[in-house]
Amino acid sequence: MAKVEWSAGIDSVSGALSKPGKNGQHSCNKMLLGTHRTAPTESDKCNRLYLRKKTKRTSVLSQDEITARIRFSAVAAAVATRSKDLTKIAADRQAFLEQKDTAGGRKTMKGYLWKVEGQAYDAQHSQG
Repeated sequence: MAKVEWSAGIDSVSGALSKPGKNGQHSCNKMLLGTHRTAPTESDKCNRLYLRKKTKRTSVLSQDEITARIRFSAVAAAVATRSKDLTKIAADRQAFLEQKDTAGGRKTMKGYLWKVEGQAYDAQHSQG
C-alpha cells in the first residue's frame, strides 16, 4: 500500500479527486477516490485512496429511473425559469424568508425553489 504525505495545511481528503469524463471528453479512465474515516481509533492512519475503473452500464433503465430522470429535467427547467421570472422574484424571496427557519424549511433559495417546483410537478402529475 502506498503512503501519502499530505502537504502542510491539508489534514485529510475525502471524495472524488478525479473522475472519468463523459463520452467525447478528454479525461482519465479511472476515478481517484479519497476517504477519511472519522470513527474513534488509536491510529492516525485514517485516510485511504482508491482507484476505480470506468464502468459502462449493461442493464436497461427501469421505468422508475426513466420517470425520475424526466421529473428531474422538468423540475430543473422550471427552477431555472422561475429564478429569472421578475414577476415572481419578490414574492419567492418573501416566502423563502418566512419558511427558512421553520422545521423542514429549506436553507437556500435554490433549495426552496426546488421544493416548490417539485411539489407543483408532483401535484400536476399525480395519479388519482
